[in-house]
Amino acid sequence: MQTVSINSEHPVQQLPLSQISHNPRQPRKTFDDEELLRLSESIRNHGILQPLVVRKAGEDQNQYQLIAGERRLRAAHLVGLPNVPVHIVDFNDQQVFEAALAENIQRADLNPIEKAQGFQDYLDKFQLNKDQLAQKLGMDRTTVSNIVSLLTMPREVQDALRLGQITIGHAKVLKGMSAERQVALCKDAVLRQLSVKALELLARSAKTSKSSRGKATETEQFKTPHVTSIEDSLRQKLATKFEIKLKDKEKGSIIIHFENNDDFERIVEALQK
Repeated sequence: MQTVSINSEHPVQQLPLSQISHNPRQPRKTFDDEELLRLSESIRNHGILQPLVVRKAGEDQNQYQLIAGERRLRAAHLVGLPNVPVHIVDFNDQQVFEAALAENIQRADLNPIEKAQGFQDYLDKFQLNKDQLAQKLGMDRTTVSNIVSLLTMPREVQDALRLGQITIGHAKVLKGMSAERQVALCKDAVLRQLSVKALELLARSAKTSKSSRGKATETEQFKTPHVTSIEDSLRQKLATKFEIKLKDKEKGSIIIHFENNDDFERIVEALQK
C-alpha cells in the first residue's frame, strides 16, 4: 500500500486551517468527543507534534484536501489554531483512499463495521478483489474476507459491533446461523455481557437441545412444557448445556455440563448468585 514517507520530498509546511477540507473517504465515521477534547488540550499545550498529510484540492492552489490526520484536524478546530503543520503530497484518488485506510487500519478505536465498510468501499470504487486488497494492506486474505463479511450480518448485529457491545469474536460465533438466531443470541450476549466462550457454549447447547428434542427418548415422555421452559431458561442463564432428565413424573436428574475448570468456576458462581 502507498505510504506517506516523511522526507525531503515532503517537507513540513504551515497551512491556514481554513484552507484544509475533510477527506470524504475517511473510514472513521464516529469520533469520541472526550477523546477529541483530550487531544485538543494536548495540542493547546504542546502543539501538533505529527504533521497532517494533505494534497491540493482541484484547480484551486489555495485549497487542500486532508489525507491523514482527521482527529488532529478536528482537535485543531476546537483549539482555534490559525495554522497547522502539514506534508503536501501528490496523490491520486486511489492513493488517498489507501492512505486513509492505512492510517486507520491499526487503530483500536476504528470499529469493525467502519473497517468493513472502508474495505468494501475501496473494493467497489477501484474494482479490486479481496486478494489484491489484502496484499496492499499487508494482511491475510482470510482476515480481509472475514471483516468484509460482517456487512452481511443483520443490522442489529452490525449495530452491536459498531457500538462495541460485542467483538469480532462474538460475530464469528454467530456467522452461519439464521438471521433470527443471530439477532437473538446477539441480544443475549449484550444483555448478559457474555464472553466469546460463553456465547459459543450457549450456541452449542441450543443446537444440541434442538437436536435432542427431535430424538426424544421414552424417559422424556414425562417432560411437561413447564419443565422444558425451566430447562431452556437455565440453559440460557448458565450459558452451557443443561438437561433435566425425568424417569417418571416425580423422579429425575439435573445435568450441567462444563468444558474446563474456568467454565466450572463460572457456572458455580452463577448458581450461587
